[in-house]
Amino acid sequence: MQKDYDILIIGGGINGCGIARDAVGRGYSVYLCEADDLASGTSSQSTKLIHGGLRYLEHYEFRLVREALTEREILWKLAPHIIHPMRFVLPHHKGLRPAWLLRLGLFMYDHIGGRKKLPATTTLDLSSDEAGKVLSQNYSKGFEYSDCAVDDARLVVLNALDAAEHGASINTRSKCVDMQRTDGHWSVTIEDQITLKQSTVTAKIIINASGPWADKVLTSLHPTEPTNNIRLVQGSHIIVPKIYEHDKCYIFQNTDDRIIFAIPYHDNFTLIGTTDHEYDGDPRDTKITQKEIDYLCESANVYFNHKIKPDDIVGTFAGVRSLYNDGASKAQEATRDYVLRVDRPNTHVAPMVNIFGGKITTYRRLAESVMEKIDGLLEKESDKNQGKWTESVALPGGDFAIDDFDKICKNLQDQYDFLSADEAKRFIKLYGTRAKNVLRYASTDKDLGESFSHGLYQSEVEYLIKTEWARTAEDILWRRTKLGLLFDTEQTKSLEDWLKSYFHAHE
Repeated sequence: MQKDYDILIIGGGINGCGIARDAVGRGYSVYLCEADDLASGTSSQSTKLIHGGLRYLEHYEFRLVREALTEREILWKLAPHIIHPMRFVLPHHKGLRPAWLLRLGLFMYDHIGGRKKLPATTTLDLSSDEAGKVLSQNYSKGFEYSDCAVDDARLVVLNALDAAEHGASINTRSKCVDMQRTDGHWSVTIEDQITLKQSTVTAKIIINASGPWADKVLTSLHPTEPTNNIRLVQGSHIIVPKIYEHDKCYIFQNTDDRIIFAIPYHDNFTLIGTTDHEYDGDPRDTKITQKEIDYLCESANVYFNHKIKPDDIVGTFAGVRSLYNDGASKAQEATRDYVLRVDRPNTHVAPMVNIFGGKITTYRRLAESVMEKIDGLLEKESDKNQGKWTESVALPGGDFAIDDFDKICKNLQDQYDFLSADEAKRFIKLYGTRAKNVLRYASTDKDLGESFSHGLYQSEVEYLIKTEWARTAEDILWRRTKLGLLFDTEQTKSLEDWLKSYFHAHE
């Protein structure tokens, strides 16, 4: 029997999944479709930060920075397993912004967002501080401030998981191939990307959260009307063996007014990025260019004693950010704020809310803004809206105090004594208090089933398939666990073969 939903969401990135979670928790019925895997686009290709955007202050984006800074500690509290505080070192480059200007910006950064738990900015003597030992002697003064790191793809998955547990229908590998307004409703044709079977879903409202494809969705509705709401900007990153031993990050200024980060990444690596240039191809075809590789290496080498060569790179990723097209002349000057626009030719037809732009840090506030739109558009349904709630309810696995991370790692290791300290930490960083769901039936590592190497066992793979919509080796190794950094070609092939056999037996 066909079900009529209140809300149909196109897009399984952070905005789509965040909206699904918020909406279903307010009492709306929700259907989300994603043509690929959750977070398979922009939302897994970020610099992995929950941050206010220090450089946005130069572009006078005070509202956006304030909102993002406020969200840092909220999100940290909601998901302390996948979000962690970090200290960022900003060396003073004498040929660029003056030291007093940097300190003024950091003073604002400390005070406009309601910072409570995160430490304030301090001034560093890089000639003696640990953070200066890996830097060129050209840098004697610096500043250290706070932001947070995040596992971006898992943030998406946890929002989707919570939405599903509240009753939302989350559908991956499900592509919206047609939509029609009929009798005040939407009639949407969904094509299963595995079986190619089509089905019809009806809804009162559509949320276009398709990111880089947002204009394409609008064009399918209005083929004769040009759309130019977004500009695509490619950002690329490189991953190299870790450059330094301490756990701080670096933010480096460049002579082209861009900045790049160098961030400790999964224990043994350093993540460096991002680039920022216009992109006009298919968003699914983004790949780092040699020019970007050279740029990131050269920019980092201005600061680090250890010189990075392209041959040092062990991994790369590139993604397209869909920014709202505000007419800025340069990609780095384009706003990172979000804009919501309603497509509704008249009050007798079903509305569509289109999302342009946004950043991962403000996804939850964006979802609340979308809910305000929906409540106004679906007036007869407004009694379903039970109000804001996502600020105070932890994401799955995040129901522990932010200061207790080490404690719950130790508790997991005590309960499952075959786990090493590093293995227990990996499970908690991915699943939080739900790590026990992955290990539930294990009394030894042999009870975890087949080993795929690097601590990945059959029990975890099956959990990801049954609970988190994983289907391919890429889903598991790169978006759910990041173990792809350690797996070689043969090990990846072994996992792929197992998955083929699994799905053949279960479908």
